[in-house]
Amino acid sequence: MADAANGNYRRAEERRSADHESFLAHRRFRWLKIALFAALFAILSYLIVDVEPRHNGGSWYGYTLGTIGVLLILWLTWLGVRKRRMTAGRWSLKGWTSAHVYLGLLLIVIGTLHTGFQLGWNVHTLAWVLMMLVIASGIYGISAYAVLPEKLSVNRREMTREQMVSSLAAIDRQLEIAAQPLRREESDLVIAALDHDPFRANVIARLVGRQRRDPTNRALRLITTQSAWDQDPDDPAQQRVRSLLSRRQSQIAQIRNHMRTKAMLEIWLYVHVPLTIALLAALTAHIVSVFYYW
Repeated sequence: MADAANGNYRRAEERRSADHESFLAHRRFRWLKIALFAALFAILSYLIVDVEPRHNGGSWYGYTLGTIGVLLILWLTWLGVRKRRMTAGRWSLKGWTSAHVYLGLLLIVIGTLHTGFQLGWNVHTLAWVLMMLVIASGIYGISAYAVLPEKLSVNRREMTREQMVSSLAAIDRQLEIAAQPLRREESDLVIAALDHDPFRANVIARLVGRQRRDPTNRALRLITTQSAWDQDPDDPAQQRVRSLLSRRQSQIAQIRNHMRTKAMLEIWLYVHVPLTIALLAALTAHIVSVFYYW
């Protein structure tokens, strides 16, 4: 009974450890070791195997590497389908993702050796270039998921997106009331700031994290320096408006940082997926042309 209890305890500890383990370090970097071994084997075989007059994609060795590369690409593209199925065990989603990363990097070696370093202006080189671009976008995705989630969490300050929106709405309600004693031109500046929706920003604005014309910044800058306040710098109304505009500016900055980080976290997929589709198309043209002229 004691042995069984100890065994169950160890298995539970292993499961908890696996749950907190990064997909990059899955099973003590199992797929990294496999990819490194395969890359080393491919490089050594490339140096040892004698192909006349020189290595190229049309030699038997080139066909072998090309076949391995195609099978790897087709298997790697299956991750998008695999992600929809949550399972545990040897082929868990974490294990599959780890294999996707390291075997994807292995393609740099396999694909390049397949070309025999003979690149030109043709569909074959296009397939290689697209493959490298897909891998580069995948590397960016790995880096983004390793760094940005923590940055996103810090920026949120334990607030959800809904709470940030609610906080901004509360500031806007207070600002609308506080701005009523202002002169017409200052009041119009506040109204323009209140009518501005920080969530209605294009992709570029979200990635940059700011907009060229920010009504809130403009209202704060002009109302702070307008002569309207020069006669009575201690007026509670002006202090209230300035304080609320500053709070609105700070809240909008937090929202924009949130959107920027989210955009940086997600934008790579809008590059990675179309490039993968283009790669499959170029790869098909590459294979068809090879067998047509074989």
